[in-house]
Amino acid sequence: MQVETYTPEVSNQPVLTLTDSAIRHLEAKLAKQPDHVLRVSIKTSGCNGYAYVLELQQQTPESDLALKVTDTLTVKIAQDAIPMLHGSQMDYVKEGLNGVLKFNNPNVVGECGCGESFNVS
Repeated sequence: MQVETYTPEVSNQPVLTLTDSAIRHLEAKLAKQPDHVLRVSIKTSGCNGYAYVLELQQQTPESDLALKVTDTLTVKIAQDAIPMLHGSQMDYVKEGLNGVLKFNNPNVVGECGCGESFNVS
């Protein structure tokens, strides 16, 4: 298993960084399921090509990249998602009464109107 240490500096171009609000949200969510990790992958979907998949899982494939964000938060990234996510930031944003995890992905060249799918170069 590959392990990448979390670094907030964009200049280092880690695969994925998380904002403080995303870290707080995920730590609170995972506190209820301490035997799980967040796995990020990408699937073919929608009118524009791809969609992010976020799952809480107990076990992930050995080939996943492990990002140790804090002592209590590790994010796993599917191997095939790494090139599409490289340099991205995950943020937790309040929209009205709801909160959502959003990706700021510099690799995205197009998104569908509903925001459910994206395309990369």
